Order: sequence, then structure tokens, then C-alpha cells
Amino acid sequence: MIIIGLGANLKSKNGALPIQSLQRAAKELRDQGIKPVAGSSIWKSAPVPVSDQPWYHNAVCQVETQLSASELLQVVASIEKVAGREHFVRNEARVLDLDILAYNNEIIEFPQLQIPHSRMHQRAFVLYPLQEIAPSWVHPVLGNTLEEAISLLDTSQEIKRTDTSLL
Repeated sequence: MIIIGLGANLKSKNGALPIQSLQRAAKELRDQGIKPVAGSSIWKSAPVPVSDQPWYHNAVCQVETQLSASELLQVVASIEKVAGREHFVRNEARVLDLDILAYNNEIIEFPQLQIPHSRMHQRAFVLYPLQEIAPSWVHPVLGNTLEEAISLLDTSQEIKRTDTSLL
């Protein structure tokens, strides 16, 4: 199972709102031959760590592709760049953020790519949407089920599900 996390909290350079940016990114994945097979609802969450940034819109998407994890990383980086994403500081506000969260239960550790994503098990904005589309997923390193991971979350993380679907 290949899982991509999507997030945004700023308008894109073409004026798209964060929800529109997430939905457009899912379409761009499809246009690049990466087939979305399941998408979560879009969730709103407070920034982590807490800051004065606008709340984020987040979702996760299960995809099918023949691309390697490194090739997939190149595609998601190009989608971010087209949307106007710039990388300056960690945890900055962004027009689009695409992360490969899981890749067929593989454990990959490269300087530019760590799978499973190193902080996904600590983020409500990843775990709650993931629970919608893959409730039986188990973290390949920690061995935690989603239910266990959610029970260990810092309860100060604010998150709300919207009525809008990613796909």
C-alpha cells in the first residue's frame, strides 16, 4: 500500500484555496500516471508545532504506481513546485505539501526520503485521515495499529473533519 499525505494552508500562486490545491494535486497525480484508489475526507488542523499560521487542510490518498519510491518522490516534488511550493524553513506555511507516508511496508532511509515518514505516527492530521481509508494499516517500524497510534497522540492537537472529500 502506497500512501501519500497532502497538506496546504496558503492560497496557491494561481489563487487556489487550500482545499482546491489538495484536490488539484490528486488530479495531478492521476495525470502523472499515479492512480488514486482511495482518498480521505479533508481535515482541518491547527499547525504542529503550534504557531500563528493559518490552519491546515490535510488528507491522505492511497495510490497505485509502478514508480519506485525515489521516482515517486520526484513526481510529488514537481507537483509541489508547480503549485508554488518553496522550501525555506521547517514547519513553514505552505501552498502544498505532499509526503510519501508509506510505500508497500518498505523501510527506506535516504537523506531526502524516509519511509515510513518519520513523524507520521505523531500527527493527528495524518492518522485520522489514514484511519478512514486504511483502518487496518500497521506501522512497519513501530508495529502500532492506527488505533494504538491515535491513542498515543498528544491530545492538544486540534483537528476537525470537513464534509469535503479529497477525490
